[in-house]
Amino acid sequence: MNTCTRAQETGHIRPARMGDVKDIHSLLQNFAGKGLLLGRSISSLYDQLRDFIVYDEDGIQGVCALHICWDNLAEIRSLAVAENMQGRGVGKILVSSCLDEAMSLEIDKVFVLTYQAGFFRKLHFVDIEKNELPHKIWSDCLQCPKFPDCDEDALIWNIL
Repeated sequence: MNTCTRAQETGHIRPARMGDVKDIHSLLQNFAGKGLLLGRSISSLYDQLRDFIVYDEDGIQGVCALHICWDNLAEIRSLAVAENMQGRGVGKILVSSCLDEAMSLEIDKVFVLTYQAGFFRKLHFVDIEKNELPHKIWSDCLQCPKFPDCDEDALIWNIL
């Protein structure tokens, strides 16, 4: 899925590190405050740090996580790109990197719950009914103020 974009020319994708947690939290809280994604506590970021990758260009400009949920199923979550970096391909690079990792782990189904369905459709995700996803994936949703009336779109990416 490796594709060249303007963002690749100036920054790079790398695994998140301990020193990134406060910057990741700040970026996610910015969008959570606008109701665009589910916020994450500092504690949960430390707990799940290995799930996260960052786009680093003179600091953390984007973040995304690949969270393994179940047998052969993972979720892309917490995708956020600094507003001044949007439209440069950073989100696409982050998602593509997560999908590459899923393939390397032999996971061939990756879903997302999102308000940006059009973005994910461009990356070959297809719409799916939420009730087709296993109940196990809803544990984070219990913390959401919109639960049980989720208004996000569910999409899935299949390698086959």
